Amino acid sequence: MKEITIALIGNPNVGKTVLFNALTGAKQHVGNWPGVTVEKKEGEFEHMSVKVHVVDLPGVYSLSAQSIDEKIARDYIIRESPDLIVDIVDASNLERNLYLLLQLVEIHPKVIVALNMMDEAKKRGYKIDVKKLESFLGVPIVPTIAIKNVGIDTLKDKIVKYAFSPPRRRIEIGYGKLVEKAILQIESELKKRGEKCLSCPFSNLCLKSDRERRWVATRLLEGDEEVEKNVDKNVLNFARRVRENLSKKIGDISAYMAEKRYEIIGEVVHQCVKGEIKETLTDKIDRVVLSRAFGIPIFIIIMWMAFKITFDLASPFVDAVDVLFGYLSDFINNSISDPTIASLLADGIVGGLGSILVFVPNIFMMFFVLSLLEDSGYLSRAAFLMDKIMYKIGLQGKSFIPLLLGFGCNVPAIMATRTIEDEKDRIITILVNPLITCSARLPVYVLFASVFFPGIEANIIVSMYLLSILLAVLIAFLLRKFLFKGRASPFIMEMPPYRFPTLKSTSIHMWNRGVHFIKKAGTIIFLGSIVVWALSYYPSGNVEDSYIAILGRYLQPIFSPLGWSWKAVAALFFGFIAKEIVVSTFGILYGVEEEKLVSENSPLFSEFSSASAYAYMAFVLIYTPCLATLATIWQETGKFRWVIFTIVYEIVLAYSIALLISLIGGLII
Repeated sequence: MKEITIALIGNPNVGKTVLFNALTGAKQHVGNWPGVTVEKKEGEFEHMSVKVHVVDLPGVYSLSAQSIDEKIARDYIIRESPDLIVDIVDASNLERNLYLLLQLVEIHPKVIVALNMMDEAKKRGYKIDVKKLESFLGVPIVPTIAIKNVGIDTLKDKIVKYAFSPPRRRIEIGYGKLVEKAILQIESELKKRGEKCLSCPFSNLCLKSDRERRWVATRLLEGDEEVEKNVDKNVLNFARRVRENLSKKIGDISAYMAEKRYEIIGEVVHQCVKGEIKETLTDKIDRVVLSRAFGIPIFIIIMWMAFKITFDLASPFVDAVDVLFGYLSDFINNSISDPTIASLLADGIVGGLGSILVFVPNIFMMFFVLSLLEDSGYLSRAAFLMDKIMYKIGLQGKSFIPLLLGFGCNVPAIMATRTIEDEKDRIITILVNPLITCSARLPVYVLFASVFFPGIEANIIVSMYLLSILLAVLIAFLLRKFLFKGRASPFIMEMPPYRFPTLKSTSIHMWNRGVHFIKKAGTIIFLGSIVVWALSYYPSGNVEDSYIAILGRYLQPIFSPLGWSWKAVAALFFGFIAKEIVVSTFGILYGVEEEKLVSENSPLFSEFSSASAYAYMAFVLIYTPCLATLATIWQETGKFRWVIFTIVYEIVLAYSIALLISLIGGLII
């Protein structure tokens, strides 16, 4: 069977993901691009006895390589040289989308256009002459409505046939006499260098044909930093001299050449698109959804609903997983007489798997809801509404949604940062997300608020949430000011039309992301749980004499200024696995049922004052995230140093805040 590789590319919000799912169905897998954390999706389908491998490139507006997504897309096209590129173009926004197409036809010999959202173009009053457009551009064009599966079979036919046919004569971009002369001069220098440039990643273009060599010359003339870093120094110096002379005559070369491209696009659209623009349902909805009066209230309601669905709807499944693993644990303890093996299986292996799978319902539900919001077109509007507020603390609008989800669970919240294109913005959002108080900390707040602050429990718990938000904002501001210097990236996003999401696309999106979590983070959590079990069981099989107890007593002097015993310190160590375990650890260490901890005779009274108890709550809020969150930080950033950084800065911050609370509280109470 013959095989080919194609790449899907397009502007953001043109329906690329829906089309990818329509082409590949369930035959796809998700990973990361080498060396970066940007998601890489690949799939395949068979058509006309040909196996087609499909690579979904990041959504980009151009191939200028200014962002990580643009660099990934361009590097793949240049270095991997797929057999064919399918450019998904929004039929209702041709002018914006054709800019990328002009760059693609300059760099690759075979490009097909999937003219998507034809129904939206019709609603807006556009009448597109597809045959004339195809003739102007010199590339095959297939009208599609991916969300309704319209045109997909025709697109598959065209992909397979064109892959084994000679390339068509594509549109030529003329930049005027002065620029064309400069391009020819650089081309001549590239050709003269010939095989001396073989070490350059762009040499396969320069030596391939005049057209591809022209692309390299054009990028050098525009001052493309990525190309400049790789070409021969003599070629670079020559190109810079040519560019300097040309800029004296025409000014900003990049702006001039972009203007020429848009002139061509304008002429193409004028010739091929007719009709008057009509106000669509999307326009009418946006007048309300994005208005000053109703925008934020509607946003809050929708986010509240998303939050409720993500965590409340998943709650029965979470409880079911908890009950199942509790039953397995009891069964093992009752069936196996050897205490060590029983503890290993029940507390280590079953407990470790339980700590992984208890997150899965939330993970799957969160990605399902996010996919619904994204495919419907609302997610970009939510980010737009919050952009001004987030920009003031050094982030962009897209950072708000992961932070909001952090109130439920930091694990899916950190995974949700994948929607943030700028790497600096994304890492800052990941690093401050653990400061958002997740639902796992709530049992600790309830325990201490009930014991030490009866009558004002709700106020005390709310204060933890407010402290959480304040610290996240403060740390984000400091990270942007000192570690990730510069302003937040400009927030540029096309507002896609509102659509009804398809169950197929949403389900595939949910499944791929959920399985990815189980495979990657799950492995780390499981192994970590086994290690912690061993520390809590050995050397005597008694927690009181275990290595954890030894560690607690060893670390206790560090925490003595806070007024905490070794048992409080040991409970914090167990909280490293999951914050809920802090409460159950107190029950184990004191030898009482958890409900007795809240009684009038709670043993906690012998360990804490009101001030030290409140400080302990704050410490639990701030200190090192749970094992699952750390595993996810490692998974999402791809660098273990950010895990270490998070642990260190949060422990230092937690200790400082807790000590401050203890000192001030000791003076007041």
